Amino acid sequence: VQLQASGGGLVQAGGSLRLSCAASESLFRFATMGWYRQVPGNQRELVASITSGGITNYVDSVKGRFTISRDNARNTVYLQMNSLKSEDAAVYYCNTRTFDTRSYWGQGTQVTVSS
Repeated sequence: VQLQASGGGLVQAGGSLRLSCAASESLFRFATMGWYRQVPGNQRELVASITSGGITNYVDSVKGRFTISRDNARNTVYLQMNSLKSEDAAVYYCNTRTFDTRSYWGQGTQVTVSS
């Protein structure tokens, strides 16, 4: 399984970005897909996830600002990030977990938020 993340960049505080994660296989193969983020010195944290049935989950700090969605036809998961704050700056990673609990990671994409 290969995951290709894209969409990171530099944005002003209050702005928006949309991250994309394109999978090499059908999303229906995966139990969950998620976005994690990591800043230097910190553990990688789960930001948002979506199950094969469309159930979503968010870390409290992004609720109401970030939206995870999936396009099954394009084998792609998105993370729409609005009202970005300086504390959202991190390297964002796409992850998927199969029904037999194998986990795969994409490469990171940098999100930088300027104040």
